[in-house]
This record gives sequence, C-alpha cells and structure tokens, in this order.
Amino acid sequence: MNEASLGARLIALIIDSIILSIIGALLGGLTGEEILGIGSGFIFGVIYNWYFWTQNRGQTPGKMVMGIRVVKTDGSSLNSLEAVVRYIGYYINTFLLMLGWIWAIFDGKKQGLHDKLAGTVVVRA
Repeated sequence: MNEASLGARLIALIIDSIILSIIGALLGGLTGEEILGIGSGFIFGVIYNWYFWTQNRGQTPGKMVMGIRVVKTDGSSLNSLEAVVRYIGYYINTFLLMLGWIWAIFDGKKQGLHDKLAGTVVVRA
C-alpha cells in the first residue's frame, strides 16, 4: 500500500474541519450546544466521519480532494466501530498535547495514535 503523505492528510483534515465547522454552526443553532448531554460538535463529527469512512470508500470530502482514503491495515474497509474509535482517537491525540498527531511523523506507516487505535492507515486512493 502507498501511504498518503502527511501534507495531504493535513490539508484533508483542514478541509473537513472547515466543512464540519459550517455544518456545526448551522445545525448547532437548531439543536443547541448539547444533545443528550454530549456536545453537538462531537456528535456531528462522529456522524460525518462514520458516514464517509464506512459508506464512501474511506473518503471524506477533504480526502477526496486530496486523493487519499482511510483503510484498515489489511486494505479492507472500516466497520462502524473502527470509524468511531478512529474519530475518538482524534480527541485523544489532541488531549495528549498533540503527541498522537506528532507520532505519525516518526511512524514507518505514518500512523497517528488514532490510526493505531483503530487499526487503520491512510493511503493514496
């Protein structure tokens, strides 16, 4: 498998973050800041990423633009649990003083902590 560059991954993440911010602002105005005690931004992020990672060949809109996709380490598609674990890993990465993100710079497969937790890798589409 040809791993995606970290630059392509970062740009895809920025694109998706912008899209999620817009969706969150629009839907958050309708639903409020929390849904059943959970932050609406988190819920929208889970749904967004779950959908694209499991129903769209591992490609969010940002990943489509950059020509990359998320797959399991064996090359197969993610299931629902793996998608949710991977997204929760984004928060863990950030909580650990960004070390989960930085990890990808030094990892041979360019996997961040979120990838390690979910058993995923980002590859060229």
